[in-house]
Amino acid sequence: MKRLIAIGATLAALPAQAATGPFFSLGNTDFIVLISFLIFIGILFYVKAPGMLTGMLDKRAATIRAELDEARSLREEAKTILASYERKKKDVQVQSDRIVAAARDEAVKAAAEAREELKRSIARRLAAAEDRIASAEKAAIREVRERAVSVAVAVAGDLLARQMTAEAASRSIDASIAQVGAKLH
Repeated sequence: MKRLIAIGATLAALPAQAATGPFFSLGNTDFIVLISFLIFIGILFYVKAPGMLTGMLDKRAATIRAELDEARSLREEAKTILASYERKKKDVQVQSDRIVAAARDEAVKAAAEAREELKRSIARRLAAAEDRIASAEKAAIREVRERAVSVAVAVAGDLLARQMTAEAASRSIDASIAQVGAKLH
């Protein structure tokens, strides 16, 4: 381990030992490095590297600025569209509320009309049923009367047949013919 520390210290001291002697001589590495650095900087200025670098940075800044402006305009457009859709949503909500209210009113009116129509229909059917009952009652009374008349006629005919003699029958026929004759003339 001590040996590694000694080797590291020796290697670290080499650059410091290289800068011996007068500074402005070609034997001094610090001077050579300074000259090389200044020549490098001069070449950069000669090929206009700082101008190109600032041009590229300005171009990049302009691109970023344009993108930011576009993003702002897109954001404003999105806000406008959002506000428009919110207004449309409110309008549609109001319209749907009106439609629902109108449908509800119409349904209430239709239900009331249906109730009234049902009442009228029930009244008509009740009246028709009462008429049918009255008609059936009249028919039954008429049938009973007709039956009573036919029974009475049959009984009277039977009674007359038993009580009637040939002579009385002949008189009755003559009286009937005279009565018919009087009514016809």
